[in-house]
Amino acid sequence: MAPGRNLELKARDRDPARSCRVCKEIGASDEGTLSQLDTYFGVPRGRLKLREQTGIEAQLIAYERADDRGNTESRYRIVAVPDPAEMKAALASTLSVRTEVRKERRLFLWEGVRIHLDEVKGLGSFIEFEGVATAERDADDFEPLLTDLRRRFGIVDADLMAVSYSDLVEAAAG
Repeated sequence: MAPGRNLELKARDRDPARSCRVCKEIGASDEGTLSQLDTYFGVPRGRLKLREQTGIEAQLIAYERADDRGNTESRYRIVAVPDPAEMKAALASTLSVRTEVRKERRLFLWEGVRIHLDEVKGLGSFIEFEGVATAERDADDFEPLLTDLRRRFGIVDADLMAVSYSDLVEAAAG
């Protein structure tokens, strides 16, 4: 099975209340708030995380994405994890645990794009756009939509993030 693909953009969110208003103004569907704990493991290539979240089965997510600012393609594989505690213990016994990222994610959907308004513990507010490729729609097809959303949300170059939350948490820890 081929990996999934998406096109994503991540930025600091200077005004989370405004971002929520913009989501409503553009008619994005409010899918609620998810409490997420991502445990990142040391791997030789890409990133590997175990995502635990309220009300949803845990997932092991392996992904590769260039650390670029702006719209960036990601390739990923997601595997359901019915026993996250045992999976975490197994991975921690063979791989190093790099870091943990805790966040509250408000999820909106618009034109096939997932809009994430994230409050990341210890880091602050972020916004992420994610256009997920399907059989009918290639990841590259989301380029104009992500560019339009960037304009609507007033995201400037200085707000753009090139790295994962895990990298930011590690840098903040020193």
